[in-house]
Parts: sequence; structure tokens; C-alpha cells
Amino acid sequence: MRTLLLRIVILLLATIPAATSVRAHEATMGVIEFREMRAGTYIGKWTSEPDIGAAKVQLRMPQHCHLQMPELSCGSRGLVGSITVANMGAGLSALLIKVFSLDGDYHSYTLSSGNPTVTVLGAGAPTAETWIELARTYVNYGIDHILLGADHLLFVLGLIWIVKGGWKLVKTITAFTIGHSLSLAAAAFGLFGIPERPLNATIALSIVFVAVEIVRLQRGETTFTARHPWAVAFVFGLVHGIGFAGALAGLGIELRLLPAALLFFNIGVEIGQLAFVLLVLALIWAHRRLRAELPRWGDAIPAYAIGSVAMFWFIGRVARMFMTSTLS
Repeated sequence: MRTLLLRIVILLLATIPAATSVRAHEATMGVIEFREMRAGTYIGKWTSEPDIGAAKVQLRMPQHCHLQMPELSCGSRGLVGSITVANMGAGLSALLIKVFSLDGDYHSYTLSSGNPTVTVLGAGAPTAETWIELARTYVNYGIDHILLGADHLLFVLGLIWIVKGGWKLVKTITAFTIGHSLSLAAAAFGLFGIPERPLNATIALSIVFVAVEIVRLQRGETTFTARHPWAVAFVFGLVHGIGFAGALAGLGIELRLLPAALLFFNIGVEIGQLAFVLLVLALIWAHRRLRAELPRWGDAIPAYAIGSVAMFWFIGRVARMFMTSTLS
């Protein structure tokens, strides 16, 4: 198991680009709005430009519409039909489209790498088709967010390492799930808010804490985390959940659709998290069958690797926080 965990850590750190970034769990997204100025004619504006650049987003509108930024002309039918982003991928994981009609009505549509096409339904939404589309979009977005979130995955890996397996691990992961689900819901509905940069620094620090606990366990010390891992998982789950909420906040979802989007997004997060846990446990089982071991001196390498990367994130995020406050 020691050898396997070392390999998992090395593979995770080597294959996740966020290991060299202080923005480890943030997804790349863009927000564009279309305001109807007269019947069938809209003015488009990017309110949050994606990392790949607004000009590079290949936005395909319904066939009866003609888009030449900033003007979108759809004639008497208006903006109704399918909208697709052809180059959704690593540089653009989500795109929120806001549509404002002449009568002041407002609808939003989210495209993701798992669902790059949405259907603008016009008046009368949301319908059954809207809910199906919402479920498909936000479940996929939740899966993408957790599997691309290096800091969240390293924290979960640390919990698996400390607990090892069995019902204790089930209770620990369940406590983490309950914790981040509660804070995700509370933050998404605006019950409280924490600035993004201090929050991200705290998330990185939670991974450092887990890495230190692993080292203490290897030294034979009895720790609170070893005795009550579910309690630690629940507390830090609250912190990570607020980080998850940041992904939804950046999309600016309509309030009436927020409960459903929140539910589907959380389901996606849980699917991705469960897939990661099952993958690690399957590798542990397979490795035990091989009965391969490393020398004892190699036990501490993964813990120090996790802690070092997390500390790198922490220092980088704190530095960005102070640089921003100084410049402002």
C-alpha cells in the first residue's frame, strides 16, 4: 500500500496542471449577455471574458440568427433555438449566456464541456425540457469541477491515507460530503460570504494540515484526526463547500433556477468524488495482490509531496491576496 500511495501521489501531482498554479480548483468560464434593443435585435456584451479570449469563442447561434458582435439579429422569431460553443474544452469549461428581453424578462443558459449545446426556449420557460437540460449541464459541470480540482482531490487522498479503508472511511467521506453540501447551499443562497482569496488560501492550508497529520501518524503519534477523522472531514468540508459555491457564483444563475442547479451541481461533485475514491481503493486492492513494497524510508515521501504542493499554493494565494490589497 505504501508503494501504491506513493505512485498515486506522484501521478496526481504530475498530471494535474494546477500543481503549478495558485488557482488550483478554479474552472475557466465566460459570461456573455444579450439585451434586446428592439424586436428580434440584441446587443451582445462579454461581462466576464474567458481565458482563451472572447474573440476565440466559436459561438454558433440558431440558423435564423446572424451574429456580428456586438449585434445579434434574429428577426421576428427572436432568439429561439439551439446555441452551441464549438470549441468548448480546456480553455473554456463553462459559458453562461444571459438573455434580456424588451419586457425586462431575464433567462440564463449554461454551456459546459459535457454539454456544449443549449436550447433557448423563449417565453414560458422553464419547462420539462429546461429541467432536463439543467440537470445534464450542472451534473457534468460538477463532475468537471471536482475532477479538475487538484486541491480537493489531494485533500480526499489525504483522508483515504489516514483512514486506510473500511466503514471508518465511509463515515469520513460521508462527513466531508455533508459538510461541503451544507456550506455550498448556504453560500450559494447568499446566507454568508467569504472573500475568494482568503478562502482559497484556507483550502490549501487544510491540505497542509492533513499532510502533517499523516507524518505524525507515521511517527507513531496518536492524533485527534486519527481518532475522529469524520470530525476533521466535516469541518474542512464546510470550507471546501464554500469553494464549490464560488464556481456557481461565477455563473450568475437565475434565482428561480438556483435550487435545481445547486442540487444537480452537488450531485455531479459527489459522482466525481466517489469515482476518485473508488479508483484509489481499486488501485490499493490491486496493489495488495501484487505484494510489492518500497523501503521504509519511502513512506514519508508522498506526505511531504502533498504538503509541499499545498504550501506552495498557500504561499502563492496569500501573496496574491496581499499584492491585490496593496495595489488597490
